[in-house]
Amino acid sequence: MKNLFRYFFFMLAISAVVFTGCKDDNDPTTTTNPAETLMDYLVEIDMDLNHVIKNSDGQKFVMGAPADGNVSSKYIIDIRSAEAFNAGHITNAVNVPDFKNILTEAAKADKPILVVCYTGQTACYATSLLRLYGYHDAQALKWGMSGWNEATAGPWDNAIADISDGHSNWTFNASEPTLGVYDAPAFTSTATEGEAILKERIEYIVSQGFKGVEASDVLGSPSGYFINNYFNTTDYSAFGHVDGAYRMNPLLVSPSSTEEAAVTNLDPSKKVVTYCYTGQTSAVITAYLRVLGYDAYSLKFGMNKLSNSSDAWTANQWRGDSNPKNLPLEQ
Repeated sequence: MKNLFRYFFFMLAISAVVFTGCKDDNDPTTTTNPAETLMDYLVEIDMDLNHVIKNSDGQKFVMGAPADGNVSSKYIIDIRSAEAFNAGHITNAVNVPDFKNILTEAAKADKPILVVCYTGQTACYATSLLRLYGYHDAQALKWGMSGWNEATAGPWDNAIADISDGHSNWTFNASEPTLGVYDAPAFTSTATEGEAILKERIEYIVSQGFKGVEASDVLGSPSGYFINNYFNTTDYSAFGHVDGAYRMNPLLVSPSSTEEAAVTNLDPSKKVVTYCYTGQTSAVITAYLRVLGYDAYSLKFGMNKLSNSSDAWTANQWRGDSNPKNLPLEQ
């Protein structure tokens, strides 16, 4: 009888193991895309794209050079080369020529951060990442050092053009392509919680540096990109646009109306190019999209490269309404 009981309990134990194993084999494996977790988290903490472009205090991502040149209330991070910095910079600016070090330098800031570059574009890209990282009042200097002084205006002066004039891939058609709906992009992360995923993604995107694309490349082969023209309806046709370009403005993770586009309207299988008037807003958007996992690029110099001489300009036209000031340079 004793041996019979031992046999009974032995068989019971074997059955339990087999049953558990079969149950595990038949259960579907549930995996969560880190991009989806990240998107949910950004909405939860009120950091959708519109709140990076303009923070909760109504402060935009960019500020123009003040008329008197007084930016003493800012911790100025100048990300130009050491050579350009030494040739002339804003008083009390700190030179951080390696983009990878912006987070390290930002941690030293005892004032709201102002990022400065040559044209404003890379600084805006950095500002987007800094705001996402917790520096919600960080800003970029609009037009960069090109807008500060005539002596440092070369990068913008040498960039403006009208490469869209007469181009076969440029159209004034007011009809906008119909948006599709796509899955979220896919990336791997060592983290599972939104906060940790965000931190990891920002640090990775910072390590990769600014991501821009030449206007001539996009105009020459638009089918190779998913193109977002970040304009209003009027300017989409008044300026014209790259053939096949969508118009997604506003663009949000969590839109609240049919007038707003969602990031899931972007095709994650393509290089996503955003362009605006100056390349500065598109840089902010591009940095944000890269954090989400999109292979995103900012079209450098925006409409000022594509059609600087257009009659449609009302603002943000370099050497039109927007010109360098003559503010002090320190050497």
